[in-house]
Amino acid sequence: MTAERDPVAIIGAGPVGLVLALLLARAGIPAVLLEAEGDISEELRASTFHPPTLDMLDGLGLAAPLIAQGLVTPTWQIRRHEDGARAVFELGVIAPDTAHPYRLQAEQWKLSRLVLADLNRAGVAPRFGCAVEALTQDADGVTVTARGFEAFRAAFVVGCDGARSVVRRAMEMPFAGDTYPETTILATTPFDFGAVFDGLSNVNYIWTEHPTFSGTFSLLHVPGKWRASLHTAPGEDVEAALTPEAIECKLQAIHPKPTPYDVPDLRPYRIHQRIVQDYRRGRMLLAGDAAHLNSPSGGMGMNGGIHDAFELAAHLVPVWRGEAEAAHLDRYTRRRRPIAEREIIAQADRNRARMRERDPGRRAAMLADLQATAGDPVRAREHLLRSSMITGLRAAAAVE
Repeated sequence: MTAERDPVAIIGAGPVGLVLALLLARAGIPAVLLEAEGDISEELRASTFHPPTLDMLDGLGLAAPLIAQGLVTPTWQIRRHEDGARAVFELGVIAPDTAHPYRLQAEQWKLSRLVLADLNRAGVAPRFGCAVEALTQDADGVTVTARGFEAFRAAFVVGCDGARSVVRRAMEMPFAGDTYPETTILATTPFDFGAVFDGLSNVNYIWTEHPTFSGTFSLLHVPGKWRASLHTAPGEDVEAALTPEAIECKLQAIHPKPTPYDVPDLRPYRIHQRIVQDYRRGRMLLAGDAAHLNSPSGGMGMNGGIHDAFELAAHLVPVWRGEAEAAHLDRYTRRRRPIAEREIIAQADRNRARMRERDPGRRAAMLADLQATAGDPVRAREHLLRSSMITGLRAAAAVE
């Protein structure tokens, strides 16, 4: 049978594709990992690892070396810029539910480098600079044609290739949803905001009334630098907002100082909420951003993709060993898609809507409710189980 001979082809060597390849390698399943770019990207991307993701990575021996390269973050907060009033959520309340009751702040490429080293030790070398050009599926597998790579047969193809997924296009799978009207600008600086703001956490979602913002910004700390998520002012176009003068104005609005800010990295991006109807079509499957996109508010996109990889590997392994293909692979969609729609996309959308609230009275009421939640151990635990993605994973595990 073809599935017993041909490898699994994984398209995309971001964290999701790399983790999936390692999971399959550990299970003794041959995999070919193709990446269009020349190397692992170290661009500004995700930087928050949630507790259950660290629990999963611990099973691969990757949590400890990743933690050593990041910032253990036991609290996160929602804050009012003008007076510093805040609701602080202590992740210690979910210690009975996870071995890692904290967020880890570390750039996603650090995980990618760790996984790549493990794959190389296992004899699985990703093929960089190999853009997939064609995928032809039949009942027994998929023919993969990639630039600089001889066409080959794969038992299954998994698209971990992001928002513009070539695998999703080959599946002719609609990517339904919307694009938010605003553009977010991600800027990094070595300036230590933690030294000038009282009680700042490593993860901070902040309301502001300053006219240079559209009501909100966020500050996330990673080793050696802070990441500021900025937004255009009302009536300000993106090109104008990206000028050095505009970025300096926004950072000075966060904290005025006599010298200019050093901003070594700057990236604008649009925010989407999209999801496919089915994560599988025949022998082609999707995971991560290829299957679902969401607002980064709450830091759930990369984590959800890694959770997809673990779930998919758990179903591919028994299929590879001869168990019924449809029973396992259809369950992958049944377990992961509702969670992505309800617990990732919808929750991230609510987070975004809350932070974009402009009415001072509504903000005050929201902040008071958040403070009451954070101060009540029962409510705080329920809130943190959901925002840390544990509730969603438990719901998915209950799906037969």
